[in-house]
Amino acid sequence: MRIALVGASGLVGRAVLQAARIRSGQTLLALVRRPPDPALAAHACVRVAEPAAWADIVAGFRPEALICALGTTWRKSGRSRAAFRAVDHDLVVDMAAAARRGGATCAVIVSAVGADAASRSLYLKTKGQMERDLARLEFPRLHFLRPGLLRGERLGDRRLKEGAAVSLSPVLDRLLPERLSRFRSIAADDVAVAALTLCHDRATGVRVHHNAEIVRAACKTEES
Repeated sequence: MRIALVGASGLVGRAVLQAARIRSGQTLLALVRRPPDPALAAHACVRVAEPAAWADIVAGFRPEALICALGTTWRKSGRSRAAFRAVDHDLVVDMAAAARRGGATCAVIVSAVGADAASRSLYLKTKGQMERDLARLEFPRLHFLRPGLLRGERLGDRRLKEGAAVSLSPVLDRLLPERLSRFRSIAADDVAVAALTLCHDRATGVRVHHNAEIVRAACKTEES
């Protein structure tokens, strides 16, 4: 299977590169702006290019599936609504459209728990609108991963509040009742393995995966 990965330099994207070594029968193309750690790139074909060129590269690769782990933060966007939306909505939709043009029949998109196009939160509203607009591309198989707080090492990306929440997550997770388990923390490694697994899943339609479903998908690979 030919899989295109965008957002390969982020927490989940790097975990996908790492997880690629445990699955055979696939060719992974990773798009990045800067070369990744050589050890991570050992199991993928890495293309270094500016985002403006990614759509043509993705379409030309003719992937069967797309994994999109793109995302920025309010701080990185310069606290600009337009700049934030340009990454978390526009670039994601553009990459999915390019993959669809190239023949992709599956897309696995890392979104966020609580994504809602009508939310008052800019972050959740943008994620919800992104999901809505991707559904219009009519992928035969479209998976939205909505993880809770991501646990993992973010290289060169200081997120003080998030880091504090991750440190407290063992306690906070226990305090959340089962009905709110989707808001608990989850390892980025599990999200990455689930993303690769779902590329090979033959179930059709639009599917939303929260923490429990993500872990279940990740466990399928471990059991196989």
